[in-house]
Amino acid sequence: MELVPLRREFAQAMADGGPHNDEVNRLTGTHGTFTLEDYEAYIERTLNDPNRYTRAITEDGRYLGEVVLNPIDDVNRKSGLRIALWDGFGKGYGTAAIKHVLTYAFTERNLHRVDLEVYEFNERAMHVYRKCGFREEGRLRDVLLWDGVFYDAIVMSVLSTDNI
Repeated sequence: MELVPLRREFAQAMADGGPHNDEVNRLTGTHGTFTLEDYEAYIERTLNDPNRYTRAITEDGRYLGEVVLNPIDDVNRKSGLRIALWDGFGKGYGTAAIKHVLTYAFTERNLHRVDLEVYEFNERAMHVYRKCGFREEGRLRDVLLWDGVFYDAIVMSVLSTDNI
């Protein structure tokens, strides 16, 4: 596995999704569909945004997903984290990607806090987040409506002063 800057050449793989596309959409709460042009525009915005840090998760040059800090707030020394992995589940790629981003956040950007939201049914992700040092802070009730059922989001964070 390699973490590389997001590149224009990954747009097609993003548009194609992956073998777990439906599952990833549910886990990320993504109701929309996106075109190749949408992904190309997203990559272009990402490449020019100083308040964002994005790394593509790749294996043998093949795009598997991405991990993102966004928005980076240097004044308050905080950011949000987002990760989406369309392939390579169970291989430790998500854990490695998150640890890389946290090292960047706390060491290179001097951030103090990184937070995220994860849906209550995504136990696999919560396990990885806890392994990376995230702690549960609270719950946002009924934030996702999926197939007629409402789900809560769990708010988690890790601080630079936590022992991770």
